[in-house]
Amino acid sequence: MRPSRKLCSLVLVLTMAAVSGCVGAPLSEHNMMPPRVHRISHTYSDLISLPAPKGPIRVSVYQFRDQTGQFKPQENVSSFSTAVTQGAANMLIQALLTSHWFLPVEREGLQSLLTERKIISAAERNGGGESSNLPPLESANILLQGGITSYETNLLTGGFGAKYWGLGGSTQYRQDQVTVHLRAVDVRTGRILKSVSTSKTVFSYEVDAGLFRFLTYKKLLEIEAGFSHNEPVQMCVAAAIEKAVIALVVEGIQENLWVLDNPDDINNRVIKDYLEELQQVNAKAEAEAKAAKAAANQGGN
Repeated sequence: MRPSRKLCSLVLVLTMAAVSGCVGAPLSEHNMMPPRVHRISHTYSDLISLPAPKGPIRVSVYQFRDQTGQFKPQENVSSFSTAVTQGAANMLIQALLTSHWFLPVEREGLQSLLTERKIISAAERNGGGESSNLPPLESANILLQGGITSYETNLLTGGFGAKYWGLGGSTQYRQDQVTVHLRAVDVRTGRILKSVSTSKTVFSYEVDAGLFRFLTYKKLLEIEAGFSHNEPVQMCVAAAIEKAVIALVVEGIQENLWVLDNPDDINNRVIKDYLEELQQVNAKAEAEAKAAKAAANQGGN
């Protein structure tokens, strides 16, 4: 039985609508969007909601590098692009300023800063004018060090699909993880005051559907549609760094390394949420350690 012209027209219209919808939406909503001032990460709202300190702490950041040494994973291709961003120091300085707890002083571009100060002094001497008496550079009380220490790929993968009479669909997902370590060092003594570690998952998924059917002996109908979402790795790194700054602030308050402006702010939502999360993590780790010890004792017996 041959399909009617109305059915063929309807299939053609639906096909064109599906194609234009799948292709037109990304072009109009993403490619044509104007640039934005700042893209907010997952933990930005918590970072700006921290209570006020007694006074900002001067800190210096010389480097905060990618220590994973991993390249971007690509199938059947040798890639020399790194798996994570090389600008983590800039992200850390931005997070420190946003928290209002720390006052970073320039150290990563220290040589350029010193060169510029020399140029100013030389120009004043040659010009014969009055010296501006450049003030000395500010020193830091705390040195922040660390880096991106791990980027694990394919920690969790999976999917699901089904087809019936030429009509079907499938979905696939993948989970990676990035880990950040951050420590605070007393400049005068060299003692490590606090060290924290945070991690963030990088989630990606793909959904597709299709129709494959013979309308007549020589006429084939084939429709495919789908979309995918890949969480930006740099945003996950920024979120992990911001979480590390929050952890450094909260745990430092607990250990009296730095002080709140208002002691009643210890009940702040961000502080309470972090302490509850830390308690759950520690309880889980203790339970796993006890289970492993019990298993080892049973194996020894």
